[in-house]
Amino acid sequence: MDQDDTSADGVEVFRGSRAACFEYGLVLDAKGLGYEHVEKDGAWILVVAPAVGGVAAEELRRYAAERGERRMPLAKFVPFTGSGVGALGYAGILILVAYCAGAGWLGVDWLSAGSIDAGSSLVRDWWRPVTALTLHLDQEHLMGNLLFGVGIGTLVGRMFGPGIAWLTILLAGSFGNAIDMMVSPAGHRAVGASTAVFAALGLLAGFGWAQTKRSRDRRLYRWAPLFGGVCLLLLLGTGAGDQHVDVLGHLLGFAAGTVVGWVFARCGMDRHRAPALQWFAAAAALLLVTAAWGAALQTYR
Repeated sequence: MDQDDTSADGVEVFRGSRAACFEYGLVLDAKGLGYEHVEKDGAWILVVAPAVGGVAAEELRRYAAERGERRMPLAKFVPFTGSGVGALGYAGILILVAYCAGAGWLGVDWLSAGSIDAGSSLVRDWWRPVTALTLHLDQEHLMGNLLFGVGIGTLVGRMFGPGIAWLTILLAGSFGNAIDMMVSPAGHRAVGASTAVFAALGLLAGFGWAQTKRSRDRRLYRWAPLFGGVCLLLLLGTGAGDQHVDVLGHLLGFAAGTVVGWVFARCGMDRHRAPALQWFAAAAALLLVTAAWGAALQTYR
């Protein structure tokens, strides 16, 4: 932008259409630089005081350069099929475990056997981070995690495929529970699929963040996926003062999911579409849950 004298009292820093003049004026407003809109020779110009002419011209030059960058379009997204089947599997496991726990199947207190217990040894009771994800304290707790989990899990399944999605959610949620179990004070006990649900949210946030970080969009756009995920975590994961909400578990699950989502974006996990890989991952997730509960029930019978 050329900086031409327009009068003894002002310096021209921009010339263009009326709409463009008002747009660039907002840049000066944001920087606290005074200016005037002047119509001259059929065009609109921005005029500033000579003392701030250089600063104003440089701010507008930077804005024009940023505005002129071409955005690099993200790769076309082709959703995986079968995400609904994965979500039904998730719901089926939670409902089955809730029924067995409520009925005291095999004469075992399922909550005692499968909950996170900071007083237990993680090496000895290795199953607790997994089994705790399938237990709930009451119907309201169960329904909340069913609805939110099915919704967010379906999105993750469409992104990575149902098998990879649910195995990853299970592992990230279990990792969050394991860390929670190790660092929490003795006597801390927790159950619920919410840690896995927030791991799923972290997967989407981390994946979206890594994808947009590679673009040339403005910084606000590049950080938007992660910012949105953190906002949802704060809105839904802190319990609004409810002492029964395991805030640390939610945070750890989200953090684990975010890291994995970022890694998945970097290695192109969303492009691996071999059906055998999805079936293998789904079988591994089911086997892990079954083995964990088998160990818990065998120990507490």
